[in-house]
Amino acid sequence: MTTRRPPWALAGILAGLAGLATSYATAMVLTIRESPVVAVAELVIRLTPGAVAERAISVLGHLDKPALVAGIVVLLLACFAFAGVLARRTWWLPVVVWTVLAGIGLVAVVSQRGAGPVDSLPVVVGLLTWITVHSALTDALRREQRRPELGSRERRVFLMVAGVVSVASLGIAVTGRLVGAGRRHVETSRRLLRIPGVTRRQAPADTSLGLAGIAPWQTPNEDFYLIDTTIAKPTIEPEEWSLRIHGLVERELNLTYSELVARPMTESWITLNCVSNEVGGGLVGNARWSGVRLATLLSGLGISDEADCVLQTSHDGWFCATPLEVLTDERDAMLAVAMNGRPLPIEHGFPVRTVVPGLYGYVSATKWVVDLEVTTFDKAVGYWTTKGWSAEGPVKIASRIDVPRSGDDVEAGQVSVGGVAWHQHTGIAAVEVQVDGGPWQKAELGKVPSVDTWVQWAVTVDVPEGDHELRVRATGKDGDVQTSVVRAPDPDGATGLHTIEISAS
Repeated sequence: MTTRRPPWALAGILAGLAGLATSYATAMVLTIRESPVVAVAELVIRLTPGAVAERAISVLGHLDKPALVAGIVVLLLACFAFAGVLARRTWWLPVVVWTVLAGIGLVAVVSQRGAGPVDSLPVVVGLLTWITVHSALTDALRREQRRPELGSRERRVFLMVAGVVSVASLGIAVTGRLVGAGRRHVETSRRLLRIPGVTRRQAPADTSLGLAGIAPWQTPNEDFYLIDTTIAKPTIEPEEWSLRIHGLVERELNLTYSELVARPMTESWITLNCVSNEVGGGLVGNARWSGVRLATLLSGLGISDEADCVLQTSHDGWFCATPLEVLTDERDAMLAVAMNGRPLPIEHGFPVRTVVPGLYGYVSATKWVVDLEVTTFDKAVGYWTTKGWSAEGPVKIASRIDVPRSGDDVEAGQVSVGGVAWHQHTGIAAVEVQVDGGPWQKAELGKVPSVDTWVQWAVTVDVPEGDHELRVRATGKDGDVQTSVVRAPDPDGATGLHTIEISAS
């Protein structure tokens, strides 16, 4: 038995899983936002070049972060097995492996924004668990090495210890999960929260054209796209949230949640979309946002004439630099506290996030926002700007065909085509559809309450039998016609005309 690798590898894997369980449980009990594994995953995200991150998002979509965590776990299992096999030779080689892994976890944890000494405790607990449990599991294997005649008895001892470790690890992880129910408590607080001035209005009349298959004009909260760099979403009680506005101002402002929601509330329908959205992609949605206008907050602080941007920082450490001009003009740039008439979902920034019409989210939409520094672009740089994206991100005009879908078989003759188009803070003047490179045919547009939302469009075109290509283009209210030049999302948003292929019979 002792000359074969599998028992030793199993001992390493079980010890490794036990360490992960105890470190996870410790993080949950102490209500630390991130376990060491998640911290490592987020460190990888921060260090990943922008082009690689963009490729991962385009290929995996919302599964990019689960895939990253799964990959880290698989790599850890391989390291655990390797440590176990090394124990056949000597006791100290596995300790080196455990220490190196703990060191990586410690670096990831302490590099998180606002990390303190207590955040390192899960790593320490995990390391001690690895060493202790691995020693207990390999004791029987070592005794068999020394006295082969006791092989049968020591094999039973090993299996018994392995079983106990497995059950205990599962129990510890589950217990930690139950005890560390911080998120559920915050979710309850969110659900019971009533914010003065927030209303639950339905989408305005005539915004929907009634063509089945077009994305709803108002995107439900649960269907709104999610893009951020964090894996463990911050869970912040409203009474624990505060915002500091400082920098190139005569007077700093510190706001609590209760002070913020006591101010006059603004409500606006605003479409948000991610700069990573490919032509025809789904990283876009429209909702009714409620909050306090940033222009009002900033107007009384005595902003210096040299200031030209605001560095926004999230509770999880993410940051972006936003042009000061767009936060202080007539648009409803706001500190949002509600989405579609309800307090923000945790995933969308509860209790407070920023929403800025007309800019891509990577330079404006900070979830869980806690700090606004009025500064200058030559001193401030955003998270994605450090990875090669443009410093400023005005939304580009775009349109998308939702029905029919690419690859659909349709009945030859009159075919209804429809979708959405957007050019936030400019508005859409016209949408046209082209069949097989023929003349552009103008579509009907739904009504919208402002230039900050997308618009539904629909048109009926004649499609004879055979295979066909449909494409769409939009024209903004400023006369800007959507370009057919194809460009990737980086560094400042994708361009090109959404094109689909269908068959008619």
